Amino acid sequence: MNFQVTVLKILVSYPDGFAVMADLKRDMAILATSGREWAERTKRLAARVPDLDIFSHGLVERLNGGWRITDKGRTVLEIMEARSAAVPATEPPPIRVTSDSTLAATPAASPVATGRRKRNRKRCRRDLVAARARAKAS
Repeated sequence: MNFQVTVLKILVSYPDGFAVMADLKRDMAILATSGREWAERTKRLAARVPDLDIFSHGLVERLNGGWRITDKGRTVLEIMEARSAAVPATEPPPIRVTSDSTLAATPAASPVATGRRKRNRKRCRRDLVAARARAKAS
C-alpha cells in the first residue's frame, strides 16, 4: 500500500478535504486491511508519479490537528487516476510534480476520462462512507 496515495484518496473523500488525525488513521486502517486490491491500486497510481511527496510538493497541508488536501493535490490525484481514452492498454506517462506548483507530462483529459473520473470519485467516496459506517457500528 502506498501511504501517500492513500492519504490523498482519503482526504479527497471528505467534503472539505480536511480530516483530523483520528479519522485519517481509522480510514487508513480500514483500507490497509481491505485486501490486496487496494494495495495494487495504490501501487499503480503511485507508479504514475514516481517522485510523489505530498508535503514538499504542497499537495497536503497540516493544520488544526489534521491534514487538508490542496487544489494542487486534487489535480495531481485526478491526473493519476485519469486513463487515456486513445491508448487504453498502456499506462499514461509518469507525471513529475515540482515544488513550484507545476506539473510536467500532464495528459489531456478527454470527455470519456472526465466521466470515468467522476464515477470513480463517487465510488471511492461511497466506499469510504460505508467503511466509516461499519467502523462506527462495531
